[in-house]
Amino acid sequence: MDFLQSHLLTLVIFAPILGAVIIAFLPRDEGGQHKGVALLASLLTFALSVPLAAGFRPAARGFSFEQRTDWAPNLGFSYHVGLDGVALLLVLLTTFLGPIVVLSSWKYIQDRVKFYCISLLVLETAMVGTLAALDLVLFYVFWEAMLIPMYLLIGMWGSERRIYAAVKFFLFTFVGSVLMLLAIFYLWSHSAPPGQLRTFDYVALQAQMPSLAAGTQKWLFLAFALAFAIKVPVWPLHTWLPDAHTEAPAAGSIVLAGVMLKMGTFGFVRYAMPLFPAAALQYAPAIAALGVVGIVYGSLMCMAQQDLKRLIAYSSVAHLGFVMLGLSALTPEAVNGAVLQMVNHGVSTGALFLIVGYFYERTHTRDLSQYGGVARVAPALSAVFLVVVLSSIGLPGTNGFIGEFLILIGTFTSTTPLGNWGSLPRGQVLSVLAATGVILGAVYMLWMVQRVIFGPKRRAAEHGMTDLTLREWLTVVPLLAAILLIGVYPQPFLSATRVPAEELIQRVARPRAARPQGAGLQRPPDPDLPGAARAEGER
Repeated sequence: MDFLQSHLLTLVIFAPILGAVIIAFLPRDEGGQHKGVALLASLLTFALSVPLAAGFRPAARGFSFEQRTDWAPNLGFSYHVGLDGVALLLVLLTTFLGPIVVLSSWKYIQDRVKFYCISLLVLETAMVGTLAALDLVLFYVFWEAMLIPMYLLIGMWGSERRIYAAVKFFLFTFVGSVLMLLAIFYLWSHSAPPGQLRTFDYVALQAQMPSLAAGTQKWLFLAFALAFAIKVPVWPLHTWLPDAHTEAPAAGSIVLAGVMLKMGTFGFVRYAMPLFPAAALQYAPAIAALGVVGIVYGSLMCMAQQDLKRLIAYSSVAHLGFVMLGLSALTPEAVNGAVLQMVNHGVSTGALFLIVGYFYERTHTRDLSQYGGVARVAPALSAVFLVVVLSSIGLPGTNGFIGEFLILIGTFTSTTPLGNWGSLPRGQVLSVLAATGVILGAVYMLWMVQRVIFGPKRRAAEHGMTDLTLREWLTVVPLLAAILLIGVYPQPFLSATRVPAEELIQRVARPRAARPQGAGLQRPPDPDLPGAARAEGER
C-alpha cells in the first residue's frame, strides 16, 4: 500500500499507455477487442485517479503525491511529478472524460480501430503528464507528445478538409512551443553560477528565481505566454481552432475542447505567471483586454455560423476569454472562478460536442438549415441537448453560472493588477464589457436550440433519427451529473484551488522584496523531504 500511495500519480499517468501496449499486440481486425481494452484502460485510469481526490489536502502548501527520481542529474533532468489543487481538478477532468470519449466513438469509428484506440490512450497519458510534470524538460516532452495523437485523430478520422486542419493545428502549436523551449534553455543556463550543476526543476526555479533584468523577464514571459495563448486560444491566435473542431471526429473535439485547450490556461497559472511575476503583472491589462475581445468576438462569430461544430468552436473562444480575464484580474474570486471555469468549459462544451456528434451520426450533416423538429422524433436527446446548452450559457443552478459569476465580480473589484483608464477603473470597464458576452451567449445558444429541436421537421429529423441508446445514455448521464453537482455544490472544487490561487496572487500582485542581484538558482533540495515541507523551507 505504501508503494501504491507513493507511486499513485505515476500509475495514473501511465495506465493508458499500458492499455495502448496491450492493444498493439492484439490482432489487427478485432475492432471490438480494441475498443474494449481502451475502455477498460480508461476506466482503470479514472478509478486510480479517484484516490488522488480522496487523499488530497487542499490546506497544505506545496504539491501532493509528489515523486522525484533523477533522470539525467548532470544535465539537471529529473522525473518530478506532483499535484496542486488546479492540476488535480484538471487531471480528474481528463480521466473523467476518457471513458466517455471511448464510448462516444464505439459505433462511429470502424476504420483503423486499432490505431485509433492507441492514439486516444497515448493522448490521455500525454495530457495527464503535462498537468503533473514539475520538471520543465518533462513538461515539454509531455506537452509536445500531445500534438502527435491529436494530429492523427484529426488527419485520419476527420472530415473532408481534415489534412488542412491537422497541419494548421500542428504548425500553430509547434511554432509557439519552440519559443518556449528556448526560454526554458535560458532559465536552465542561469539556474546556477558557472561551474555548478544547473537544473530544470520547477520547484527550484520558482522558489529561488534569479533576479533578472526587467527586459529579460519580459521576453521570457512572452515566449511562454505565446505558446500558451496559441493553445487556449487567445484572440487573434484562435484561427486554427474552428478548423480543427469542424474537421475532427466527435471524440477528437471532445478531447480538444474538454482538456487540451485548458493546457494553455493551465500553463499561465503554473508557469508563465509564477516564474515571471513582474512581467505577468505588467501585461495583465493587455491579457485581460484580449480576453474581453475574445468574449465579444467569439460571441458575434457564433451568430454568423451555419455549421453546428463551428458555432460551438467559436463559443470556446468566448468562454476561455472569461478564463483569461479572471486570471489577469488577480483577485481571489476571479482566479478561483477562472480555474473552476476551466472545468466547467470542459464538461459543458465537451458535452455539446458529444451531442452534436450523435446528431451527425444520425443525419450525416452539421448544417443548421437542415435541422428542425428534432424534439418530435428524439425527445430525450433534445432534452439533454437543452440542459447542456443552458449550462453553457450559465443558467443559475448549473456549473457555468458559478465560474462566470466569480470571474465578473472578481474583475469588477480588481484594482492594482488592471489599473485605471483615466478616472475609470479598468476592472469595472472590462467586467461590464465581458458581461455583454453572457447576454450574447444566451442569444446564439438559444437561437441554435430553436433551430435544431423546435419548429417544423426538416430533412435531418426525417432522416431516420432515433433517440438515445443505452450506450449513449452511459455517456451523457455522467456529464449531466457533473453539470448539476458543480452548479449546486461547487465548494469542494473551490476549496481545492484556494491555496494555489492565493499563492499565485501573492507572488504576482503582492510580491515580496526582490532577491539580490546575481543570487542564482540552487539545486533542488533533498527529494526525500515532503513536498510541503520542502516548499516551506525554500521560502
